[in-house]
Amino acid sequence: MPSTRPSKHAVRQLKVMALAVALCASLDAAHAQDSRSMNETRSNTGRNTTSDGLTARQQAIVPIAAFAAAGDIARLNTALNEGLDSGLTISDAKEILVQLYAYAGFPRSLNALGELMKVVEARRQRGFHDAAGNDPGAPIPKGDALLAAGTANQTKLSGAPVKGPLFEFAPAIDEYLKTHLFGDIFERKNLDWQSRELATVGMLSSLAGAEPQLQAHMRISMNVGLSAAQLRQVAQVLADRVGADNGRRAREALDQQLAGGAGSR
Repeated sequence: MPSTRPSKHAVRQLKVMALAVALCASLDAAHAQDSRSMNETRSNTGRNTTSDGLTARQQAIVPIAAFAAAGDIARLNTALNEGLDSGLTISDAKEILVQLYAYAGFPRSLNALGELMKVVEARRQRGFHDAAGNDPGAPIPKGDALLAAGTANQTKLSGAPVKGPLFEFAPAIDEYLKTHLFGDIFERKNLDWQSRELATVGMLSSLAGAEPQLQAHMRISMNVGLSAAQLRQVAQVLADRVGADNGRRAREALDQQLAGGAGSR
């Protein structure tokens, strides 16, 4: 009866085949791991994916607001282009620069909006198709309804009704804050409140002497859901992309707020 045991040559062939299969499996596993790593790298490029970090879009708001408030049109031009590249819509950028009037006045708001017009047209001629974004949505209230809406927004943002001797001394400024800023502007729903607060912090960082208001808006920023870590990132963006003084003002305002200091509107 012939032997059923494989020859030595057949055994060697089986071993070679087994090694080849094992090597292929190892290479496939390594390739899969490399692919996962590459995908993770791509997902983190240009947009922070950590739960406590600012997105590229949010970061882009900060220098736009800061340069606009400072009246630095040349650097605003660059920041606007970077912002549109990072996911801001044209409507987002317009809203930031309209809001600027409440903090740096109409002249700088108008100049900044004029620069945005130039940027959008120049990008269109170069073949960019920037998203238009959304309109405000519901009509803005008027008269007593606007005052009521603005008062409610101010209270929600600040965490409590805003009152004090200053507003008793000059009640007109109290009404203007409630109707113009927290009413006319914050009732416009085409830019979320976190984005508006990032813009406000950027604007105030450019205004020497506005440190009390900057501190107050650090508190308001946290009231609308921005974390202390995200606000530290704002200060770093200001230091890196705008100027050392901007970064220092933001960092000191946040530190004072976290230490329990009292801020004012």
